[in-house]
Amino acid sequence: MKIKKNDNVIIKSGKDNGKKGKVIAVYPTDKKVTVEGLNVLVKHVKPKKQGEKGQRVQFSRPIPVDKVALVCPKCNKPTRVGFKILEDGKKKRMCKKCKATVN
Repeated sequence: MKIKKNDNVIIKSGKDNGKKGKVIAVYPTDKKVTVEGLNVLVKHVKPKKQGEKGQRVQFSRPIPVDKVALVCPKCNKPTRVGFKILEDGKKKRMCKKCKATVN
C-alpha cells in the first residue's frame, strides 16, 4: 500500500469530499484507511447499569484507499505516489507532480 500511517490525505469522493486529514490507521488486507475526524458515524449506546444514561458515541470509520489521495508536503497538492531508488539502495516514495521524496 502506498498510503501509510501519519500521512496527510485528501478525500476524493463521498460526503467528506475535498476535506483533508491525517491517517491514523491502515488496514492493508482490507485496502482501507482511517482518517482522523473524517467519515464520522454516530453510534447510540444503551445504558449498561441502572441509573446510567445512554449516550451517542462518534467514531471514524475506515475508507477505501482508492477514495483518498496523498497530499505532498512540498507542493501541498493531492498527488499519486511513485517510488525512487536512492544511491544507497533504499526505496523511497515520491510525489509524481514535483518529484519530491515523501517520507
